Amino acid sequence: MNPSNIRFRLARRTPFFYGWAILFSAGSAVFVRNAAAALTLGVFMVPMSEELGWSRTLLAGSASAGGIAAMFASPLSGYLVDRFGPRIVLLGAALVLGFSTMAIGWWVTPVTFYIFFGIGRVIFAAPIQIGAGTVVSQWFVRRRGRANGLLGFSHSVGMGLMPFFAQLLINSVGWREAWFWLGIAVWVIALAPIALLMISKPEDVGMKPDGDGDIVPDTRSTIAGEAAQRTAVPETEGWTLRAAMRTPALWILGFSGGLMFFVHASVNIHQVAFLRDQGIGATVAAAALTSLAAGAAIGSLFWGALAERMPVRFTYAAVAVFMAAVSLMFLLVDDTPKAFVVATLFGFGLGGLLVVPSVAVADYFGRRSLGAVRGFVEPWVGGGQAAGALGAGLIFDVTGDYRAVFPLLTVFALLSATLILVIPAPGDPASRSAELPDPVAADD
Repeated sequence: MNPSNIRFRLARRTPFFYGWAILFSAGSAVFVRNAAAALTLGVFMVPMSEELGWSRTLLAGSASAGGIAAMFASPLSGYLVDRFGPRIVLLGAALVLGFSTMAIGWWVTPVTFYIFFGIGRVIFAAPIQIGAGTVVSQWFVRRRGRANGLLGFSHSVGMGLMPFFAQLLINSVGWREAWFWLGIAVWVIALAPIALLMISKPEDVGMKPDGDGDIVPDTRSTIAGEAAQRTAVPETEGWTLRAAMRTPALWILGFSGGLMFFVHASVNIHQVAFLRDQGIGATVAAAALTSLAAGAAIGSLFWGALAERMPVRFTYAAVAVFMAAVSLMFLLVDDTPKAFVVATLFGFGLGGLLVVPSVAVADYFGRRSLGAVRGFVEPWVGGGQAAGALGAGLIFDVTGDYRAVFPLLTVFALLSATLILVIPAPGDPASRSAELPDPVAADD
């Protein structure tokens, strides 16, 4: 029987809304992408630098190189998601990620490490990020916040378990073999759910988003007496990429996201090294990453639910302000209890960063060319991650510690919050197109 027919029959016969199965399969992809996460690299940073004699800037630079490459891969990934569907893109991404992760430990030079870990970072930041977020936002509209929250929860669980699993492997078999077994884990966890369950859109199997008979707009609760619309764009229409690029909203979302992911990468990649510099042991420092991930898991659910109840720009700004405050709290960390508290709080804010931007893009620009629009926004994210990973490493190498990093992160997060609060809603693409000097053709 044709595999597509199997998925069609499964979708039609599932006793619950099949979007939850889609969420599960997408969740397996975002779970395993943590093999190339900044936190995972952070666990390897000390043993690799000690054995190979590499600086922390050199090691962190691999994430920066991958982030830069992802800036160019993201638009292509968005196009491929819209053209061939997220299933094909995510399957290929998982296969490549597993192989590149295994290959890191086979032969190690700066060039090969940058190639293989860089490939992993491209997969992390482009096809998996765009493919998983797009398919979930295609299947959910009214419940988009909670669905993306659960997707962020899946990523957060992987963000906690992958580095801790890696540390256990390093302790038992060494860092070279640890990379190999992480690659195997990618294949074991993700390939089957993606291959067997993934379907691009509910309309492909005769369904509607959220399991509704009709696509209808949803309204949020009132804020200061004003009713906020759930979606600024009718979901059956939405924006083409070229039309969206003519709105200030898309550019502000991209730039603000870049600032926030500068904060994200600076902490995630260097947190273990920072904690060890504060006199905290390697295993405890790795466990603090798990507490960060636990905070992110809880935060993903909280911020996702909040994004359904208030205008998305307010939720996004609240995430940024929260992370600005917590970034300064790292300056107070000098023992194990404080390390766990601050890591957990930062993770809680990070959970919002994993969820709310995806909701904002889908809410503002609709489902029509969502993959392509996400492909435009993600290069800003990759650029921010690249700059954050490298910038924090350079500050350490120049000053001898990380303490100068955290005030800078606070400034960037507050700037991002300010920009997000003043972001103008793009409105209805039909009315907007009447204002344009020349009609824009569909990108589909």
